[in-house]
This record gives sequence, C-alpha cells and structure tokens, in this order.
Amino acid sequence: MVGIATAFSGSSSITTAATANIQSAATVSTEKTEKNDPQARAEPAVSTLARQLSEAAKRAELRDATIDFKALGQLAGRITDELIGDTYSANRARNHAEVPGTDDPELLARARQATAFIKGTDSNPFKGLSREQLALITYDEGGDFTVDERRAAWREASDQEQVWKRQVVQKASAEYEATGKTTSFFAEVLDHYESLPVIERAQYPQSYVAGLRQKIGQDFVHTGNQGEN
Repeated sequence: MVGIATAFSGSSSITTAATANIQSAATVSTEKTEKNDPQARAEPAVSTLARQLSEAAKRAELRDATIDFKALGQLAGRITDELIGDTYSANRARNHAEVPGTDDPELLARARQATAFIKGTDSNPFKGLSREQLALITYDEGGDFTVDERRAAWREASDQEQVWKRQVVQKASAEYEATGKTTSFFAEVLDHYESLPVIERAQYPQSYVAGLRQKIGQDFVHTGNQGEN
C-alpha cells in the first residue's frame, strides 16, 4: 500500500497539570506501615524520580514557551545526536563513566543500570514510563539525568513507537482489505502525532499534518484516484 510509509516520515507543551499527573503517576507507597506510623496514611512518599520529573517538567514548560517550533525541532535534533549520534560515539567512554553528583543510592543505582542497559547487560530502568515522562528525561538539559539515562529513555520511547507502528500498520492492512481505503489509518496516525510531547512533534516535517489531513479529507483510497469513494 502506498502512503503508509510516508505517514511515518520525519521523526502539547508540558503544563502545570501535566506536572501534577507525573507526580501522581510516580508516587510510591511509603515503606512505613500504617499501623506503626499514622502519618504514613496521610502523606504517601514521592519517589526521587517523581521529583526529578516534576523539575524537568518545569524546565520543559519554560523551554517550549520561549523558543519557536522550528527552533525546538533543531534543539531536539542536536540533543538526539548527543544521545545516539556521532557526538555520543565520540564521548562514549566519558558517558559510561558519568555518575550523578550525589550520594543518593537510588540515583547512583539507576545511573549504573542505565549504563549497563546501554552496554546490553541489564534492563532499561525507564521501561514502561509514558511518552511524556520519557521525553522529559530525554530532552532535559538541567543535569538531573546522566547522558546514559537520557539515552535509555530515548530507547524506551523508540521501542514504544515501534510497537505502535506495527500495530497501526496491521490495522491499516485490515482496513485496506475490507474497504480498499486507509482513511482510518491516517486519522489514527494524526491522533498519535497530536498526542506526542511538543518537542517530539517539532521533529516532523512542517507539511506532515497538512498531508495527513488532506488524505483523511479525500477518504484516501489506493487506486491511483485519490478521493474516489
């Protein structure tokens, strides 16, 4: 089917409400029992990662509000090179040796696990986080996360994207077999794009959304006659 590959070509601002959601999602129950510590019932402990994500969300909100969409895409490209491109390769040994400037055992352990994951000897410490949370880690330049942690977050987001692509292409194939069209496919691709963090959306071509909407409006068919019903 033509058109499906082009829908993947290219690569809402983080709000205060999103910050609250991140904190809620990463909140962990306290190790103290309710029986021995009544205060534990009223004040659940917030994980170190939740606090880091909250601070990263504030920086992301400021970043996204102060540079335009094109510049944001360029920034994302530079950061991506630092995490997976030639810049990372040139600094691989230094990146692997990087440790957080803290004696917090949780932070030190996570940084070690991220590096071990990059080397292929451990699991990803950020597996299962949301795309929003992963983007906060990946593109944060505040110093809270090591380069290998940010690379690990990028890898998890990439893995999630590949899972989504496989699923949506299967749906597109089923739609085409049933109707000869892929209108719903393009609509789902557009919905997915609009669900991404703004810094990820900024990496797509400027014509990406207009192209998808055009195909949706034409009730896209693959007969060579676009717009045919």
